[in-house]
Amino acid sequence: MIKADAHFKQQALLWANAFDTVCILDNNEALNAFGLHDVNFAIAVGVQDEIYGNGSHDWQKFKDFNDKYFESMPMFGYLSYDLKNQLEALGSNHPDGIGFAPMYFFVPQHVLLFDSHDQLMVLSEDANGILSAIKKVRFEPTPAPAKLAITQKVDRETYINTVKQIQEHIVAGDVYELNYCVEFFAENVQLNPLEVYRRLTEISPTPFAAFFKLNQQYVMCASPERFLKKSSDKLYSQPIKGTARRSMDVEEDEKIKETLLGSEKERAENLMIVDLVRNDLAKSSETGSVAVDELFRIYSFKQVHQMISTVSSTISLAVHPIDAIANAFPMGSMTGAPKVRAMQLIEEFENTKRGLYSGAIGYLAPNGDFDFNVVIRSIQYNQKTGYLNFMVGSAITYDAKPEEEYEECLLKAKAMLHALNAI
Repeated sequence: MIKADAHFKQQALLWANAFDTVCILDNNEALNAFGLHDVNFAIAVGVQDEIYGNGSHDWQKFKDFNDKYFESMPMFGYLSYDLKNQLEALGSNHPDGIGFAPMYFFVPQHVLLFDSHDQLMVLSEDANGILSAIKKVRFEPTPAPAKLAITQKVDRETYINTVKQIQEHIVAGDVYELNYCVEFFAENVQLNPLEVYRRLTEISPTPFAAFFKLNQQYVMCASPERFLKKSSDKLYSQPIKGTARRSMDVEEDEKIKETLLGSEKERAENLMIVDLVRNDLAKSSETGSVAVDELFRIYSFKQVHQMISTVSSTISLAVHPIDAIANAFPMGSMTGAPKVRAMQLIEEFENTKRGLYSGAIGYLAPNGDFDFNVVIRSIQYNQKTGYLNFMVGSAITYDAKPEEEYEECLLKAKAMLHALNAI
């Protein structure tokens, strides 16, 4: 019996990387923390059919593509942050060094997945041939990538001044929370994306890790956050607000965790987004079915402690699954509240197009179920141009201390900088 152990995963990843289109999803055995996974590990490669967004009517194209394969084939893909522009009167004019299409989904030629019971399922016309090919793959650990110089697009002083300007909008009543993000980037980069992904998930194993390859564009993702999941008639969202560092000292680490749990500031931030998510789910759900299953629970990952809440609801029979995604998109944890005004101010204060950052990667099953992450703690890379970036951010509220928010951004950047051998 084949198990999704580290050896098999490495063989499967190397086998998959020979394809032009690849989606890998891995919960890194985090079932003990997030008991809502239907899939532990999945690889989807090759293209039977595909759809690209072009900035016009993309949500309808997504819905039509889903309907075409409903009850027949699974599909994998991503939603970029700027699909928001087709939901509200919003725009984005910032530079985009990566160039992902606004939306992309594909019906794979081959799917390998381990379900929540760690049972392997292979969807392919040549299942035995694929497993044989994977078993034959030989791999050796590769050396660390060459030292990479990463540039911060926003320096500390500019960041602090911007946070103060955002807080002026909060005082004026425009928003009460805004997720402000900044870019780290490098140009003329040559690297092995799969090896960077392997390093990143080894440094920071998370329950919503993903590797997405679309020709020469890549995302290497170590996300701890779920955007939205549909399981039968239930919807689940698990927003994160509240981050604290880990310590090697067990006693100190526990104190850090307790401090995060007891922080009035972090609780207030988390609650604001929980309320927003409740409102987003209510648009798609049976009246009175929205519930907060967990509030302010602290989950501990290798790099950080996170404050996470779980919101659920019963989807209305009249709501199309894709409309349920659109009704909650983009995720409130990456915008702020009120959502539309927050997104307008994000465009005003940020200076880089987010691309897949703050978007979502995931899959849709033939029965209409789906599961999507939040694309954070993620490296984007255009192999053709050599441009690489990642973004980090934090929630700005009235009582936020700009210097501490800056330090939180650096904390979130740490695993990615290590994976890129940039520190």
